[in-house]
Amino acid sequence: GHEKGAFTGAIASKPGRFELADRGTLFLDEIAEIPTEMQVKLLRAIQESSFERVGGLKTLKVDVRLVAATNRNLQTEVETSRFREDLFYRLNVVPIHLPPLRERPGDIPLLVEHMLERFNDRLGKQVTGLSHEALAAFRAYGWPGNVREMENVLERLVLFCEDTEITLDLLPEELKTGAAYAVASSTGAPPRLDRDLSGRVSMKELVRETTAQLEKELIVQALDQTGANVTRAAQLLMISRKSLQNKMKEFGLREES
Repeated sequence: GHEKGAFTGAIASKPGRFELADRGTLFLDEIAEIPTEMQVKLLRAIQESSFERVGGLKTLKVDVRLVAATNRNLQTEVETSRFREDLFYRLNVVPIHLPPLRERPGDIPLLVEHMLERFNDRLGKQVTGLSHEALAAFRAYGWPGNVREMENVLERLVLFCEDTEITLDLLPEELKTGAAYAVASSTGAPPRLDRDLSGRVSMKELVRETTAQLEKELIVQALDQTGANVTRAAQLLMISRKSLQNKMKEFGLREES
């Protein structure tokens, strides 16, 4: 925050983030990117629960809960003197490790649903979801850019989608290629692959078939491991029981009574 006249253009006093978050929670994203001189000021504000606005003399007291996030290893940043050790220990009270998106594919359908709702509102679209093949490609892709990469991809897909469903052919090549690679790595190159690459079957059709094949194999494996218990198999696959039942019906797998 700043006081009126603190610098050119400061025509009125303005409260800062700490002030606005008083008696609440303040989220600091990418905490490792804060310059060293700002780290000193942040440390003081945390330790003393007080600060002064830019150009101000009055000390303001606040009661703020801080949540900080980073995609870097802060201990390594401390060891290389890029992050203050005292600030690290002040922030590292209750550390929470959030695994990358590639390690929690079960979260992808929920994230997709949430993002589609947001992008539909923003772009005036009515995209209801991803096709089974497109969702399988999303789950198989490694997402090196994590959730932000998925947000960018989905926003672009919603923008250019002319139907109510995003299909596999609309996906960028890296997703289709990544999905095909994941299928090959998980199941081994199927014997029919050489025949399919003779030019009679397109890559899009091959990806669609192989992802469906992988889905079926994973479902069969989950049912085997759980003694055909659909509820437990769905939990193992991190999908809803209803979704598993629909997939079983699609692949001709009977549910034992």
